[in-house]
Amino acid sequence: MSSGPVVRVVDDPDAECAQSIARRLNAAIRRRGSATLAVSGGSSAPPMLAILAALDVPWPKVGVWQVDERVAPDGDDSRNANQLAGFPGRHRLMPVTDPDLVKAAKRYARTLPERFDVVHLGLGDDGHTASWPPGDPVIDRTEPVALSQAYQGHVRMTLTPGVVNAATGRVVLTRGAGKAAALASWLDPADGPAPPIARLRATRTVVFTDAAAGIGNRG
Repeated sequence: MSSGPVVRVVDDPDAECAQSIARRLNAAIRRRGSATLAVSGGSSAPPMLAILAALDVPWPKVGVWQVDERVAPDGDDSRNANQLAGFPGRHRLMPVTDPDLVKAAKRYARTLPERFDVVHLGLGDDGHTASWPPGDPVIDRTEPVALSQAYQGHVRMTLTPGVVNAATGRVVLTRGAGKAAALASWLDPADGPAPPIARLRATRTVVFTDAAAGIGNRG
């Protein structure tokens, strides 16, 4: 059996990912009456989030945090928060408009649950996930929430690997031939630096992807 994450190659990764998240949230609610979810932004997120929002989940019992966010004004087109407009649940948005971002990150960290039930992640073409850009020291920060260096035009606030890896489960959504190289560099590492997503704990991490990404089912 592979030591990497479980990979599910499916016809509709958005629907399969949404259903997996819903099952995990409902299981947590049955156990203790509430659930916690951290969601990423990016181009792959909106279709999945639309499906997830329509599934049978008691959303008033679900706390929703952000995995990462660009430092930009409210309403800016670059903000991940825009993707959560209309999404159900009790939202905890990252305070990226605060004039003191370091203090704001510490304050956001104090709102985090002891352990997320599920963290949703994406995969960038360069192998990043959350806001852990290649070569950025943010990936080695030990505080729960930290700031990246400027990346693709924005400093970002992000959950750090310790928080993400402590979650009960992680789901990664990626699709399309454009992500094939990044996915392969994670799942089939060769010589050279590992991509940032390789910092994810493989245990209890499930990847939902399509055949275009060029990776077969494993795990």
